[in-house]
Amino acid sequence: MTSSAVGHPYDPRSPSTARREVIVFLVLAFALSSIGWFFTTGSTAAEALLLSTVFTMWCPGIAAVVTRLYCQRNLRGFGFRVGEARWQMIAIFLPILVGLLIFGSVWMTGIGPFNLEGAAIVFSIGFVPVFLVSIVFNLFAAAGEEIGWRGLLVPEMAKFMGFTKLALLSSAIWAAWHFPPIVFSTYHGEGPLWYSLAVFVPSVMGAGIILAWLRLRSGSVIAAVLFHGFWNYFIQQFYPLLTVQTPESAMITGEFGWAAAAVYILLALVCWHFRGAVESGGPRSPPEHAEHVQQS
Repeated sequence: MTSSAVGHPYDPRSPSTARREVIVFLVLAFALSSIGWFFTTGSTAAEALLLSTVFTMWCPGIAAVVTRLYCQRNLRGFGFRVGEARWQMIAIFLPILVGLLIFGSVWMTGIGPFNLEGAAIVFSIGFVPVFLVSIVFNLFAAAGEEIGWRGLLVPEMAKFMGFTKLALLSSAIWAAWHFPPIVFSTYHGEGPLWYSLAVFVPSVMGAGIILAWLRLRSGSVIAAVLFHGFWNYFIQQFYPLLTVQTPESAMITGEFGWAAAAVYILLALVCWHFRGAVESGGPRSPPEHAEHVQQS
């Protein structure tokens, strides 16, 4: 007979099953994250803040794994496959190019001059190990979020709602998940808190829509991990090293600058325009769903 961990027949294609998994995942993700938020908001030492931040970023991933084991008794369906190389290349180079566009504009206008001293460090041979370690670290941290948000939440929501609704709703949930460290910790821009929230919400909403489309179109959560990890590194660390920060440039560049929000909203609209690619035949999930039931 077929059974699941929750005591009823398990059908991975059933909308009711998908809704149940989404609810279980969200409850677990926010419950676990509340522990991370507690330590993040209470941390003052840099090392403690870093550890608590990475733990918090992995809470959605841990919640997703627990949800799958509880509901399916396996770990299938996350999208752990490379898929077509073009999607991985897009995931890597799109955030790099977007960051270059944003920071390049302040370099060229003089709002945030190009930092020659920083460039001498960044483009030296000695920086290569630092670069590689930073990339790996950011990919590891991003994987925790993406396994949860795009590995489980997005494909499960796609089983019972269209792309427009799932993209907006999943992105709104993702944005709300960031609020505690923004409001109560140091995760915000240099300007007033209201400005950080005002630009961060549309920025993360836009990025969430792009990531949802990329996950469903590629069938790969790895693409989402690459996009998220490369964005975090280049927008938070690499390009700022090449920039002489000014009060004006701080309002434009980075995660809490208005330029990221503007660019991501435009790119999100492009993804929404091509929503038919994921609503009518795009590879929403890898072919690892062949059997989700537990035999007994």
